[in-house]
Amino acid sequence: MTSYPNRDRLVIFDADGTTIDAFHAVEQSFLRHGMAIGDLERFQKRRKMFKYLGGLREFPNNLRRQFGKQRRKLLLATLTEFYREEARLYPGIAGLLQALLAAPHVRVGLVTRNVTMEPEETLNRLFGRHGIDMAAFDHFACIPLGEDKTFQFRRARERLGINPARCYACGDEYGDYAAAIRAAMYPFIVAYGAEDRLRLRESFGVPDEFIHSSPGEFAGRLLHALDLAVDGAPDEVRPPSGVSTPCDRAVPPVPS
Repeated sequence: MTSYPNRDRLVIFDADGTTIDAFHAVEQSFLRHGMAIGDLERFQKRRKMFKYLGGLREFPNNLRRQFGKQRRKLLLATLTEFYREEARLYPGIAGLLQALLAAPHVRVGLVTRNVTMEPEETLNRLFGRHGIDMAAFDHFACIPLGEDKTFQFRRARERLGINPARCYACGDEYGDYAAAIRAAMYPFIVAYGAEDRLRLRESFGVPDEFIHSSPGEFAGRLLHALDLAVDGAPDEVRPPSGVSTPCDRAVPPVPS
């Protein structure tokens, strides 16, 4: 029988598309180089490898303007600068993070595939503009694009000695959902980032109960699951009327 040294709970966040409005950052960076990414609705429906190439309308121009190492380097520099100086957290997310970081017995982590230059410095500056000190996070990992997050999820909970049943992983893609389940953690998946509710549910089989349509719904349900009071919290982090979080519901296996 495995025993755990504490009764802490762990919440691990994805950065882009879950806490940070990455679509807006990419959209604006593209525009500054004469490119377009299309609207959010079409962006969310694209297959992963095509998301940042645009749709049929945008693809030819984007491909031409991204062709060549120097042009890609300039685009990356623009994206990095935008993240550091202008990118924003979704409404209510700063308050949510501050509440969790201040809560006793709640540990907070961030696992990200952020693609900017020196991503840790980028995120330090972005979160710092919103009053979030990344040094207060209990776990941080920036992993390569395409790398599965399961290892980092497990590493965080094992290092902190936390019961998997008291761990939550929050993301905006099917891969985040699958990694959470493989790491024996409860998934909170948002539908306002890289993938919409229909794609998550119909294409990947993510149960509807794990999907949250807005930052407010997501924040409210997470606070509810952690037994943290939301009285007096801003409207954007209050759970919708009548919402109950299925915390004690068994998580189904990852669809093959």
